[in-house]
Amino acid sequence: MKKVIVTGGLGFIGSNLIDLLLKKNFFVINIDKITYSSNFYNTREFKRSKNYRFIKLDIKNKKIKEILIKYKPSCIFNLAAETHVDRSIDNPHNFIQSNIVGVYNLLECFRKYSKKYKSKLIHISTDEVYGDILNGRTSETYPYQPSSPYAASKAASDHLVSSYVRTYKIPAIVTNCSNNYGPKQHPEKLIPKLIYNILNNKPLPIYGDGSNSREWIYVKDHCEALIKVFQKGKMGEFYNIGSNKNLNNLQVTKNLLKVSSRINHPDNKVKIIFVKDRPGHDLRYALNSNKIKKNLNWYPQTSFKEGIKLTFNWYNENKNYYKSLSKKDIVKRLGKK
Repeated sequence: MKKVIVTGGLGFIGSNLIDLLLKKNFFVINIDKITYSSNFYNTREFKRSKNYRFIKLDIKNKKIKEILIKYKPSCIFNLAAETHVDRSIDNPHNFIQSNIVGVYNLLECFRKYSKKYKSKLIHISTDEVYGDILNGRTSETYPYQPSSPYAASKAASDHLVSSYVRTYKIPAIVTNCSNNYGPKQHPEKLIPKLIYNILNNKPLPIYGDGSNSREWIYVKDHCEALIKVFQKGKMGEFYNIGSNKNLNNLQVTKNLLKVSSRINHPDNKVKIIFVKDRPGHDLRYALNSNKIKKNLNWYPQTSFKEGIKLTFNWYNENKNYYKSLSKKDIVKRLGKK
């Protein structure tokens, strides 16, 4: 049985990835330092699995090397990161520490470990590193032009990984994914925030005029892609992972309201309200994912129509998820006029 490490496994993408890895008969070690977005509710279904271990640790801690030597993982999926753009605007420090300093320490530990043991590092990043894409779609060779402190910190970490591949010949791959949605996502992000407000009959806050466009991918499709990259990806390469499906924030909101009315909220009269836009808000992200499709034979399987219904149903059936969070985190920032 292959052993793998997932950093940030109490978070949204990490916990969904662990769930999929366990179903594919991997032994998974979850390393998470436990921040506001970490949630043991996300791992409740498999926390007692004989093939699962949880270790509380910051990726900035040099004990990472000891864990690598103890478990000898065949892969590290690095999902440990601060990810919310709004928070990076309010406090960039945490993003620099986690997304840059943390990745540096992880690389140093992995560099020494990989000299003796066969392993891979999959560093998961974002489409936001490319910046505003008003027309067309960005391939992996498109120059980085990050707009926010969050995007800049992720861009820096991507460059660090790439430099270690070239300088130290470490076996690593970088992936850049579009906007994820699905079960277990913290409601500081748009879709779970809107679902929470719909379920609680609260106004639906949208930045600016709602025209900001994102490429939406269902989280389980992303996780399948990450496993495909681990199994078949070429070391040192970058892979874009996207759905090729763009919707602006207003369209997403209207789709959620349709799903809500069809399921069990036919009389919901919540209103959409437009709130002051955040500083430096990119208008559009869009990836060209032809490389991973052609070279690794990965394709997204979930349409937005299907995925948004699955997502709404999960939150509707798991209202205790919201109860497991701090209420101030649910209402923080987005929606303030």
